Amino acid sequence: MPGSGSRRVTQEAPMRAPSDRLDGERTAGVQRWTFAMTWFMRVLSILWLMKGLSAWAIILGIWTPIGHFEGRSTGYQSTIIYFALIDIIAAVGLWMASTWGGILWLLAVMSHLILAAFFPGIVSSGLLTMAFFLTLVALYVTISWLAARAR
Repeated sequence: MPGSGSRRVTQEAPMRAPSDRLDGERTAGVQRWTFAMTWFMRVLSILWLMKGLSAWAIILGIWTPIGHFEGRSTGYQSTIIYFALIDIIAAVGLWMASTWGGILWLLAVMSHLILAAFFPGIVSSGLLTMAFFLTLVALYVTISWLAARAR
């Protein structure tokens, strides 16, 4: 009789459409580039925190003799105070991997590069420093483009 006896029921795995496989690969790509962007921003955050703290060290007289900061020109003082603030705030935004952190960091880097080009007496303008900053900007733009493209 057809209904009697043990009947083995096999359950086949559902067929996956090719688009499902591509969605899985796309998800992995998004996660990979998002992870890379987050950690790149965290490394930048540590570097910019150190840069901001070095500006505070100049203001407080830790790296320079006491009174040296007060005796400098107003333009120098303003520039050091600007970087003491913007670098620390950008470092916090970068650590949080927020959009405003990246934008503020780009503003800080571009400010440094422009001031170094036009006022080399106020901002250190070593060729190596400028090349390093431009390389970081290029890496930031490339990784964020790849992360956006994966989405």
